[in-house]
Amino acid sequence: MLQNRFIIVLFSAIFLVSCDRNGVFEENIDTPNTTWTKENVAKFIATISDTISYHNIFINIRNTTDYTNCNLYLFIATTSPSGAAHLDTIECLLADDQGKWLGKGFGYIRDSQIPYKFSVRFPQTGDYKFEIKQAMRTDSLGGISSVGVRVERR
Repeated sequence: MLQNRFIIVLFSAIFLVSCDRNGVFEENIDTPNTTWTKENVAKFIATISDTISYHNIFINIRNTTDYTNCNLYLFIATTSPSGAAHLDTIECLLADDQGKWLGKGFGYIRDSQIPYKFSVRFPQTGDYKFEIKQAMRTDSLGGISSVGVRVERR
């Protein structure tokens, strides 16, 4: 009986994970000791094979309630397979004006998926590099557990 329940739970989990048909790339990198320093650049390589479909790009931020700011500024450098580079600065709102966390989660961990770019058509196939660096005035940010990139088909 217990073995049957385990098998049902296992197949349910596999089914739910496989339902993400729009996901093209997603990777998250943990920060050492839940602290993100300016020197710790999160680097990702997304292999893109579809140049016809439109894509949405998100930045994933996992923070704890120990994070002392309501926002997070980021520098995002994107490099195409041809070597063309683009640099953006974005603000991620993690809490509202009253200090209520905006991300999903419970307890002391919150997950935020920040919209970065919508309806992007990648001009060529190959490896696109994303480098994300925290751009706050403080050199070391406690309470940031991980940062990531998600690319999905629109």
